[in-house]
Amino acid sequence: MLYWFGSTERCPLCQWWLLECETRLRRLLAEGLPCLFALITSVEGLLMSGGFDLRDEQWIPVRLLTGESVRLGLRQVFKQAHEIEDLELPVPPAAAGLMRILAAITARVAADGDDRLDDADIAESVDEWLDLRRRVLRAGQFDPEVVDRYFDKDVPSGRFDLFDVERPFLQDPRLRTECVDPKGAPNPSGVNKLVMGRPTGINGAVLFGHFTDTAPVPVPAAEAAWHLIAQLYFGPSGQCTPRRITGDRTGSGDAGPLRKSVSYFPWGRDLFTSLVLAVPRWQDEELGEGEDACPWEGELLDPLKPLPAMTWPGRMLTGRFRHAVLLVPSPDGRQVADAYITWSSHAQPPAVRDPYQILNRRKDGNFQPREADGARALWRDLDALLLKDDRQDTQRPPIFGGLPKTLQPTLRVRAYGFDQDGQQKDSIWFASTTPRVLTWLEENDKGMAHRVKHCHACAEEVGDRLDFAAKVAWKIATDANVDPSPKAKVKLDARKPGPWASAALTRFWPKAETEFWKLTQPEHRADRPLEPFTRAALAALDEAIGPSSRADIRVARARHRARTMLLALLSSNTG
Repeated sequence: MLYWFGSTERCPLCQWWLLECETRLRRLLAEGLPCLFALITSVEGLLMSGGFDLRDEQWIPVRLLTGESVRLGLRQVFKQAHEIEDLELPVPPAAAGLMRILAAITARVAADGDDRLDDADIAESVDEWLDLRRRVLRAGQFDPEVVDRYFDKDVPSGRFDLFDVERPFLQDPRLRTECVDPKGAPNPSGVNKLVMGRPTGINGAVLFGHFTDTAPVPVPAAEAAWHLIAQLYFGPSGQCTPRRITGDRTGSGDAGPLRKSVSYFPWGRDLFTSLVLAVPRWQDEELGEGEDACPWEGELLDPLKPLPAMTWPGRMLTGRFRHAVLLVPSPDGRQVADAYITWSSHAQPPAVRDPYQILNRRKDGNFQPREADGARALWRDLDALLLKDDRQDTQRPPIFGGLPKTLQPTLRVRAYGFDQDGQQKDSIWFASTTPRVLTWLEENDKGMAHRVKHCHACAEEVGDRLDFAAKVAWKIATDANVDPSPKAKVKLDARKPGPWASAALTRFWPKAETEFWKLTQPEHRADRPLEPFTRAALAALDEAIGPSSRADIRVARARHRARTMLLALLSSNTG
């Protein structure tokens, strides 16, 4: 049984089966269970379980143009992309990663005749590549034969199977023997470590359910695929499950390539348009000229060797992972019962400009991706998306350059973000979509693009003043030694800001968003933006302080001082 029939080569399936038997036997012995019966039952389930082929399994939630919500496999997502209105993935970090995976596949299957969007020779000429993209968009849908050819012939068999023995999708099967304890026994990370939002260890926060490491709950295979993607793109840095490749067991790694970031995509009327527009152009930077391969297309990389040069578009979108993952299926192959999560490489990652991120200038003059902020509404990023990169403080995502002018009046912006720190803390994830605003790109409507920037700048100025004024008001109201007169200086304690500032800003920003969209309407484009934003701030301040100011003289004076500080904006600024 160990060898292929008529061959002297070992059968990889049999080797994998024996290894799984050994793993399960070790576990059963450690648990003191009736080993023979339990092992037979366990292995019987293992042999009867099938794979989970992401090409055809229904794992991607979408909403059709008819309004119906369904789940589709990768093959049908591409074949029906022109019939799909939107993705409905409930885990935004997974959606941000999935969009990059879909964009990489789109580059392979979006074709006009023999010309494909990932053709490097065509991409070297911006005009030729944009012309090819126009022809692809004009077709209105992906060619079903090209889609089938890619999934069935161009990619080696089994590479899209979540539980394939040799090359499970986006996973490293070597972890089965490399993630072991000092005695050589398997040392998985646990399914709770895989699923974002579940607690791990002793102090993990419960975000989306009650789970413990002592009683882990398996996750359906479809959802496990979402969290696999989210882990690879947004996984933490620091300590992880040790991995033994040489004589040493190393248990620390780097953060995922999208950790604590927000991604922006031009969003069309159907998924076909959104995917084609998500394929980035060749960037004017040093990219490798070797074969471009996504992880499911090429060979496994050596974790101890330098990483290959970054290539366009597949590797730059899907080849920057810093984690290695291996899922352990349930006996029936429909759930994930355990997982190994560890580091994939300690080599220096190749530098590459992510096409979907805003860059902010740091104090040292270099740029870094804008960090996700769960309290920041998408409209506050709009000017950074509309204005070109000739500014000194921000750079817009390259994906917004060269969008077809005929489509711009129909395009919205979709944002996926994950508010995290650089290591282990995950705060909140979010998804947001703007109205159809990309007709205001600076290349088309310079006046409107700068109007958006001016309105945003005024809102930020008022917000900063509101934050300061509310803290001053709290200090005056609670400290009897503070002089409440209008010209008296008030020294604030950063450790004791009081509750009014946070409460006021929480109320202010939704009001400011309402005023912002009014100010962008044709009949209001001549209005001075400071006035409506200041009115919104005054209302937010009153709501935060509450009715107590009517009965307490110090609170009344504090409120008056804060309102005076806000109204001073109108007299000192002509905005």
